[in-house]
Amino acid sequence: MSKILVSYYSASGVTKRKAQELANEVNGDLYEIVPKQLYTKEDLDWTNSNSRSSIEIKNKSFRPEMEDITIDLDSYDTIYIGFPIWWGIAPNIVKTFMDKIDLSNKKIITFCTSGGSSLPPATKDLQETYPNALIENGRRL
Repeated sequence: MSKILVSYYSASGVTKRKAQELANEVNGDLYEIVPKQLYTKEDLDWTNSNSRSSIEIKNKSFRPEMEDITIDLDSYDTIYIGFPIWWGIAPNIVKTFMDKIDLSNKKIITFCTSGGSSLPPATKDLQETYPNALIENGRRL
């Protein structure tokens, strides 16, 4: 039987709630991706081109620091990775997480929350960033 992890980054709590629902649905464990420096409301202001999130998303190679991973990921076969859509893609903190884990022999399934953006462009960006990983498009929740 496959062991499932539902990992997620949530800036406002919306993605966290959906990740909890998904973990219950798929009988998976839950893991929150936590940045070392939490994002403030001002940091998340997408209408301000000088906000932290606006600046970070423009640099695809930038990786914000995150708290240490406190879970043994080796025992999981399937890892859901959830996030809010920022400018059509996953926030860079998701890539920080993905850089830190061994993606080999794992089935990665994306999911997102968004008011209007679709998930496939974000999944495609992750597939291009991690071409050796098996990353599948999940759903917008």
